[in-house]
Amino acid sequence: MRFLLASNSPRRKELLLKLVPAFEVVPSRFEEIAKEGESGKARCLRFAEGKAREVFSRFPDAAVLGADTVVCLDGAILGKPKDEADAFEMLRLLSGKTHSVYTGVCLVTPEGERSGVEETCVTFRFLSDEEILSYVKTGSPLDKAGAYGIQDSGFAAAFQGSYSNVVGLPLERVCEYRKELHLC
Repeated sequence: MRFLLASNSPRRKELLLKLVPAFEVVPSRFEEIAKEGESGKARCLRFAEGKAREVFSRFPDAAVLGADTVVCLDGAILGKPKDEADAFEMLRLLSGKTHSVYTGVCLVTPEGERSGVEETCVTFRFLSDEEILSYVKTGSPLDKAGAYGIQDSGFAAAFQGSYSNVVGLPLERVCEYRKELHLC
């Protein structure tokens, strides 16, 4: 069965290769529109399901994986920064605090669907303005929820949960869903 990833994220592609050696990338046409008052956990699940279902509607004989990641601090959703100044402010907010990273995952096949949300709690060490500015100038935070990559920032002092979830795809959950849907 063809396996499709409904995402253009280079990090998701890299992670998925660890589980599925051959898959195709088919970006979703699902419109990611935020709903007023929606929690980060609910939003990332809705977006993941929307992405997977939209691609599956075009490829009904394939297995389609959709995912969406958000960073939440004290109930506020920190998405991808608009610019360098926004990235700087997000990282200042996260400095010295613990936040949640949620990734919604949805796997749709002709035999069924599995979806859910993985949460990882990440604690940042205290960051200086100079350190934040130096990282922002690399350009790395501009395409990442919460304005950082755990794999390239060195900001995380500790985390509880799935490391791959923070990168953008909880491999443990994807593996579980693949087994439940008899894909491995």
